[in-house]
Amino acid sequence: MTMTTLIVLGAIYVAEAVIAPVAFALFLIAIMWPLQARLQAFVPRLVALAISVLLLVTAFSGFASLVVWAFSRVGRWILLNLGRFQAIYNQMTAWLEEQGIVVASLWADHFNISWIVGLMQKFTGQVNTTLSFWLIVLVYVIIGLLEVEGTARKIGTLPDQRVSRVLLAGGAEAAVKIRRYMVVRTVMSALTGALVWLFAELFGLPLAQEWGVIAFTLNYIPFIGPFIATLFPTLLAMVQFDTWQAVITVFACLNVIQFVVGSYIEPRLSGSVLAMSPFVVLFSIFLWTFLWGLPGTFIGLPITIAVLTFCAQDPATRWLAVQLGPPDEADEPLPDRPHRKT
Repeated sequence: MTMTTLIVLGAIYVAEAVIAPVAFALFLIAIMWPLQARLQAFVPRLVALAISVLLLVTAFSGFASLVVWAFSRVGRWILLNLGRFQAIYNQMTAWLEEQGIVVASLWADHFNISWIVGLMQKFTGQVNTTLSFWLIVLVYVIIGLLEVEGTARKIGTLPDQRVSRVLLAGGAEAAVKIRRYMVVRTVMSALTGALVWLFAELFGLPLAQEWGVIAFTLNYIPFIGPFIATLFPTLLAMVQFDTWQAVITVFACLNVIQFVVGSYIEPRLSGSVLAMSPFVVLFSIFLWTFLWGLPGTFIGLPITIAVLTFCAQDPATRWLAVQLGPPDEADEPLPDRPHRKT
């Protein structure tokens, strides 16, 4: 089974350009289908499809605009305050050189103008690739929304009723879990963004609105996103404030916000949707990021949710869903049975 898993993952990695858009399209179809089905009850199917696609494009355009606006404002602020960053860099370099660590040569060797130009070219190429990727995904979504009902009927007529039941029940339950996961994730992201915004305003951090938007958008990536959203304002606090106590306070308070929302509030709202071990959640994010890059970072957890949901539908694979589920503290080891005296 290990060899089969490795072969499948290798095929997924090699065929990223083909499989990744399909996976994203299925993810979006699972989210959009209830709206499409309700609209079809009142208007023709093509009109309902046009409305659904328009709402989807509007939502994604708004999300992308927020990301671009926030990060561009932060980047502009950094350019205007390069002198402060340079002063901090000089102080850190001097301290490290006192400890016997030479930083200037490493900086000159690896962070020169050619490296910056190459990074910008890579970023431009990534933007073009991302636009092409989303156009392909949109085409798949349009076709898929039209074929959901027909595909369900075809699966229902399969000769093997066991396979038919697993596919239909697993698909329906996975779609429900993914929708609930996205609702909970969106609400928690909005709450995190609002709290970060409020804290930045009260503490006197520049770009308070921008940090709130960045925290909102990055919170869609579990573990990694909140860490980055905490790190950026802390780096800015190093420039804005003169004392390390203020920097540590910013870092600590932002982590408290992330911890309370992510580890206390969200699990109580998500319930059985994220019925997975935290180790599995983190591993799935890194695995799909390795396989598909940035798209895998966003969709890795929904894919894992869907896979475990399908596994839970069949007795032959239910053990996998149980083993990768959350650690149940109520399950205590059975006491040893006393041996009979002979």
